[in-house]
Amino acid sequence: MEKTWRWFGKKDQITLPMLRQIGVEGIVTALHDIPNGEIWTLESILDLKKHIEDAGLKWSVVESLPVSESIKYGGDDRERLIDNYIVSLTNLGKAGIKAVCYNFMPVIDWVRTDLEHHRDDGTASLYFDSVRFAYFDCRILNREGAEKDYSSEVLEKIDALDKTITETEKAQLIDTIIVKTQGFINGNIYEDDKNPVLLFKRLLDLYKGIDQNALRDNMKYFLSRIMPVCEDFNIKMCVHPDDPPRSVFGLPRIVSDAEDIELILSAVDNPHNGLTFCAGSLSAGLQNDVPEMAEKFVSRTHFVHLRSTEVFPDGSFVEADHLKGRGELIELVRIFEKNNPSLPMRIDHGRLMPDDKDKGYNPGYSFLGRMYALAQMDGVMATVKNELEKQ
Repeated sequence: MEKTWRWFGKKDQITLPMLRQIGVEGIVTALHDIPNGEIWTLESILDLKKHIEDAGLKWSVVESLPVSESIKYGGDDRERLIDNYIVSLTNLGKAGIKAVCYNFMPVIDWVRTDLEHHRDDGTASLYFDSVRFAYFDCRILNREGAEKDYSSEVLEKIDALDKTITETEKAQLIDTIIVKTQGFINGNIYEDDKNPVLLFKRLLDLYKGIDQNALRDNMKYFLSRIMPVCEDFNIKMCVHPDDPPRSVFGLPRIVSDAEDIELILSAVDNPHNGLTFCAGSLSAGLQNDVPEMAEKFVSRTHFVHLRSTEVFPDGSFVEADHLKGRGELIELVRIFEKNNPSLPMRIDHGRLMPDDKDKGYNPGYSFLGRMYALAQMDGVMATVKNELEKQ
């Protein structure tokens, strides 16, 4: 597998020479300064590609070329936005970049309630607390009908939490759930927005009347429109699973389990319509047997995120050590190295080491924490390759 790294462009404090020194082979990045829905020009793509190549690396995967919300819910400007997307794909193809990771999650990308959940060893990990998430949904967001999505036991815990939670903690939940984890990925909400809760509710309102079937239809239409240009330039589209793999805020989610993925791959049965196999996202769902899914979808997997989670009975979960947890990454490496060994792989969501703190890294994307995880998985890959050679 090709060792890649998510890098946030020329302004990233983690430099390309630093990455080359730790064994990174390929870069996963995007034109982060271009607003969603606007065209990526060939000139801009080639400029960034040259910058990467001048550092002795290659631009392996685009993550991501964002799919605008209007494409997902089927807005009036959907055709224009898909046309723009096709132009951007064409320019990527002309530049020789052949893999695009994207997602079809409505409104919100990955969801966490704590960006620095302290561990006994002094490091910190991303954490999803199911009760605090429910509290945010019911008491801070005040989403209409939210209570119907939670059990009586959870509602009782929300009432208890309401008696002790501070205004500072409420503000931290807002910042964590709909600002810090979204601004640098989706660009829907930013740090300086005055009322992020109101903006978020407006985004949710766009999906009124959109259920799973409607969202699947919109995704099928999008994929059908872009497949010709993918075929022309041999571009592999890699959909990212839902994170977490369940409905949130009453929104439909359609990439949460094996059945969902099978529906997407069969709806547009083209080898260029493929999967980003994110072990972390999939392992956060107790319904998912991650190695079994890897075996099932290995031929349609074009990109791999190696990450793992530990899931608790109430649905809460924490980012696990890369050698532990439900992701079973050692077994995944065996599956992919045996059946699809040239896949680009990137370490996802490293722990926050003490010396990573106060560096301003994007949540989940520390340097030392990811370097540690990369070293772990590099050792696993070397061991697996040795096993396969002996066989």
